[in-house]
Amino acid sequence: MFQKVQISPSILSADLCNLEKEIKAIEAAGASMVHVDVMDGHFVPNLTFGLPLVKRLREITDLTLDVHLMISNPVEFAERYLDAGADILTAHIEAGTPDELVTFARKVHAAGKKAGVALRPSTKPEAIDDVIESFDMVLPMSVEPGFSGQKFQPSVIDAMAEICAIAAAHNCKPLMQADGGVGVGTAQKVCTSGADVLVCGNACFCAEDYSKAISAIKVDAELGRTAGLKKQELLAQYL
Repeated sequence: MFQKVQISPSILSADLCNLEKEIKAIEAAGASMVHVDVMDGHFVPNLTFGLPLVKRLREITDLTLDVHLMISNPVEFAERYLDAGADILTAHIEAGTPDELVTFARKVHAAGKKAGVALRPSTKPEAIDDVIESFDMVLPMSVEPGFSGQKFQPSVIDAMAEICAIAAAHNCKPLMQADGGVGVGTAQKVCTSGADVLVCGNACFCAEDYSKAISAIKVDAELGRTAGLKKQELLAQYL
């Protein structure tokens, strides 16, 4: 939290008929990661990408593959997505018991990769209290998982603040990811609250110039980062 801001464009918004070209374009534009939304039609009411696509992406890019599992059985599929090439693998807290989520994280770490835990907007941040130490990244979603292009829900700002407090109580510093309606304007808001990784779908792939779009988001994010760090410094004087 409050680490270097990284941009992870979501290919859910990309031109899927020209996906390799799209990946090369975001590489050149300054993206740090490729965000892959895996949906099973059960945990969320939509079907998207799967193992074959992750494997193919691994073959065409050296960018970090940031794979978000919106599926009902992440423990069962963890090793398969890791073998396919995922670098960061995120599961939902709602998709299993705390013990199952810890098992998921252990499988990811055994492969030398990073594990993330995501929360729906309706899930209270305290749901991750028993598992946060096992994860490298926390993703409090600012939209309901399942579809791209949704409007940013400001309630995520309070959720991020609570997650920062939970992490501090456990003496750990996972990355904070923001996903859902993130672009210029909202990037500043989430980075003020501690976001480090910004998932940008339409804000990137619907822009005429990917490089200008990503640069603008980074500038907006850094404004938020500066404000957030000053806020932390002021709070430290009273704690």
